[in-house]
Amino acid sequence: QVQMVESGGGLVQPGGSLRLSCANSGSIFSIIGMGWYRQAPGKQRELVATIITNGRINYSDGVKGRFTISGDNAKNTVYLQMNSLKPEDTAVYYCRMWSSREYWGQGTQVTVSS
Repeated sequence: QVQMVESGGGLVQPGGSLRLSCANSGSIFSIIGMGWYRQAPGKQRELVATIITNGRINYSDGVKGRFTISGDNAKNTVYLQMNSLKPEDTAVYYCRMWSSREYWGQGTQVTVSS
């Protein structure tokens, strides 16, 4: 039984920072990758960043240089450090972990506004 629990979202001013966390309540056997995605109202869910067990990390062009993804497979936990936040970063952020299956978090709201 796996439940993905996200935390760290909230309201922040432009230029501010937030750190998102996502941990599952159980254990995912042989995690292949972990990642973060986001969805703004009226828009498709989009990739933010992923980290694969082979060490490969990918960021969307819009967050590259500002966001940092990290994770601990053994702890079934993934983090997203978000710096220099912009209003266009406002979205619901979802974590994802996958092995032979995929698991999604419930989403956490990030709002960047002055």
